[in-house]
Amino acid sequence: MPSRRLLFSFLLLCLSLALLTLPATNAQNSGDPWTAGQTVQSADFAKELAGGKSKLTILFVGFQRLYSAGHIKGAQYHGSGGRPEGLAEIKKWAEPLPRSTNLVIYCGCCPLDHCPNLRPAFTTLHDMGFSKLRVLILPTSFAVDWADKGLPYEKGE
Repeated sequence: MPSRRLLFSFLLLCLSLALLTLPATNAQNSGDPWTAGQTVQSADFAKELAGGKSKLTILFVGFQRLYSAGHIKGAQYHGSGGRPEGLAEIKKWAEPLPRSTNLVIYCGCCPLDHCPNLRPAFTTLHDMGFSKLRVLILPTSFAVDWADKGLPYEKGE
């Protein structure tokens, strides 16, 4: 029969491993380049869009194929944030914009913690000096966290 100390140590190890493998439940993971204040949740963003009070520039930074399949009404596509040539296109598009542009970027290609596009695009635009840059938080995907909730989107280019 194992000693209590050994059993306690084993249980503590199991608990520690379980906590390390839990997904993050908040909007900001420790590896994200944005702060919680630089994020917007889908329901809040949908209300902001419906209100139409502030001028928004919405940029989809995922893959062209996904943009064509469905994107937030009014969103633009200027390259994929996960590819060097895509980032170059995003920079070229963003260069003439005022740095005070109310800019919201999103992807939604996959679970947020695995997205290859959002973090490089955010970092690029942030480093360019955009002061009103926000990330739309879509934890699972665009389909699940936006389209399936009946929030407004359109298809095509």
